[in-house]
Amino acid sequence: MNGDSLLRLSNVTFAYGAGDSAVSVLDDVDFSINTGQRLALTGRSGSGKSTLMSILAGLLSPVRGAVFWQGTDVTRLTDSKRVTLRRKTIGVVYQFHHLLPEFSAAENVMLPAMLAGKTPSASETIAHTLLEQVGLENRLAHRPGELSGGERQRVAIARALASEPKVLLMDEPTGNLDETTADQVLAMLIELSKKTGTTLVIVTHDRRVAAQTDQQFELHHGQLRSA
Repeated sequence: MNGDSLLRLSNVTFAYGAGDSAVSVLDDVDFSINTGQRLALTGRSGSGKSTLMSILAGLLSPVRGAVFWQGTDVTRLTDSKRVTLRRKTIGVVYQFHHLLPEFSAAENVMLPAMLAGKTPSASETIAHTLLEQVGLENRLAHRPGELSGGERQRVAIARALASEPKVLLMDEPTGNLDETTADQVLAMLIELSKKTGTTLVIVTHDRRVAAQTDQQFELHHGQLRSA
């Protein structure tokens, strides 16, 4: 195993259903994500990209195989220990931002920092810093309903970074954005990744988006291959 490996899948198999009705999604997948990588996971709609991301994030357990986070096999951990490790290691951003509508942008970003053990004061400082980094220093008090789609996604990215994760997993993060806004968000993400050393994994069906990362992999018939 690579000493720089943050996440590693070893012979991971996953299927929905059981018996004759089972639908295979992943078939003995071996895959490593290392420190500082910026990569894309591509594939057709329904190929299992989101399932793969959920397994990487520890939100789904494989039918067979192991998932290692920095050398720890998380498939052997209790649910509570897996949640604790995920909070310290992984940030997740989805196509739909899932911001809390009654909270301001700053409050949405403060929440994961506080869950990670930061004081309210420290969490507020983290939120303001991150929102400034994503270009929303003038939107701190705005609620999600008062923000554009691109701004809401930027808040979601800042929120995912609030716990200082080692890797940021993103599932179709620009799927709801127009091309210009998507390009701006991606450029910002890659720049932040370079500055902070955060590993970046983008799950997407859009090859134009994937091309902006350093390396691309394609999920095809349950197998992951270099694209």
